[in-house]
Amino acid sequence: MAQHVLPFEKEIYAMEGLLATLEAKAAEGEGSAAEEVRRMRKELANVTKKIYANLTPWDVITISRHPNRPQTCDYLQMIFSDFTELHGDRAIGDDRAMRTGLARLGDYKVMVIGHQKGHTLKERNECLYGCAHPEGYRKALKNMKMAAKFNIPVICFIDTPGAYPGIGAEERGQAQLIANSLLEMSRIPTPIVCVVIGEGGSGGALGIGIGDRVSMCEFAYYSVISPEGCAGILWKEANEQTKKLAAEALKLTSRDLHKLGIIDEVIPEPLGGAHRDPVAMGNTMKAHLLRYLRELTPLSIDKLLDGRYDKFRKMGVYEDSMAEPV
Repeated sequence: MAQHVLPFEKEIYAMEGLLATLEAKAAEGEGSAAEEVRRMRKELANVTKKIYANLTPWDVITISRHPNRPQTCDYLQMIFSDFTELHGDRAIGDDRAMRTGLARLGDYKVMVIGHQKGHTLKERNECLYGCAHPEGYRKALKNMKMAAKFNIPVICFIDTPGAYPGIGAEERGQAQLIANSLLEMSRIPTPIVCVVIGEGGSGGALGIGIGDRVSMCEFAYYSVISPEGCAGILWKEANEQTKKLAAEALKLTSRDLHKLGIIDEVIPEPLGGAHRDPVAMGNTMKAHLLRYLRELTPLSIDKLLDGRYDKFRKMGVYEDSMAEPV
């Protein structure tokens, strides 16, 4: 994949270039270079930790949109086996922005459902940059119900800027299908695990986001609207300043949402983000998914559905801590 450097990563890449030069000298047998390599590696790790510990919400959004970030199909290759894709919605056609299929994760048979953006321009055009049509949500729901019929857990990977906003999609019932997905996913009698792996934009993300466990990768975002859309509404213009203000106001990062109780867990990413070490991210993802499945599969259906209902009903509930007047 082509190198795509984010603004705050420039110092990191510059240091990595210097480190590569020093490592080449050390390989040629220069004694002083070996000591310098050790010092540079330690300094690089410290600089990277410092930068990623002080990211702004807008920085997090740029990471979530990084073109080299692992997507649904990448995780299918890295951590699942025996994947068999299931096509079509039995009504209109096959939406390539939404991938579904049966696979094996460790000892578990699972149904995998996820948005796919694509890495190359050709893939992105085919997948419409991860913006699913009604056909995609109809396909996803159809296969979730099939999974429940055979007692197979469902894993959903969320990575979309939003559902496709075209006139044709609206004419074919985009909003109604997403609303129906929310209702049906709330009562599908099988374990459902949802993970926001990149962008979690609006109803397009929520359409496959109702589950017993809802987690986010560390540098993903999950929001009712994109920062650009929010800036356009509040300030009538989405520029560099208003986008950053909107990102801050929306509280859309994994840390914010975990504090608010919207998600259950933040899945840590490798130092520098998932796009810098997809294999390590895949191993971490696999460990978390297996843990979720071990927790959920022994539960009875009644307990599973009651817990799922209670989880979402609690969102937005708060206690007023103001003291009573004397």
